Amino acid sequence: MTRESREISVGVLTLFIFASFFALVSTGQDNSTKTDEEHYRVSAIFNRVDGLLPGDEVRMGGIRIGSVESQQLDNRHRAVLIFAIDKAVELPLDTSAAIHTSGLFGSKYVEIEAGGDFDYLTEGDEIMFTQDSLVISDLLELIIAEGESRQAN
Repeated sequence: MTRESREISVGVLTLFIFASFFALVSTGQDNSTKTDEEHYRVSAIFNRVDGLLPGDEVRMGGIRIGSVESQQLDNRHRAVLIFAIDKAVELPLDTSAAIHTSGLFGSKYVEIEAGGDFDYLTEGDEIMFTQDSLVISDLLELIIAEGESRQAN
């Protein structure tokens, strides 16, 4: 096998691995729509939602309880997300929502933490307590800066 044919083989294999990875990640999203009778909608406001898209999962305790239905900017340039939550899941008024990543470079999802209030969110209510998406590059910069400051001491 010549050097040129080996390079072509390695390139084709690399392309195949990337395509397989992309197909695996994209099939993890369930973009099916259910009827309005099965969901109620709540909103939440975030400063950053990097990589979170309509159709991505909303989870509680690692279990899917809904999906991101839509996203838009409000008049203060913050991201407003609308979640379609299964009606079987009652969320207390003091529920919080945070954007997480599956693994280091995986897909984004919203993790819901139920509060302890005795009253529950209903159609059109807003989740008041939110945590923005963490950007990996920002985290890496923070780790590098911390390491450099420790070396300087």
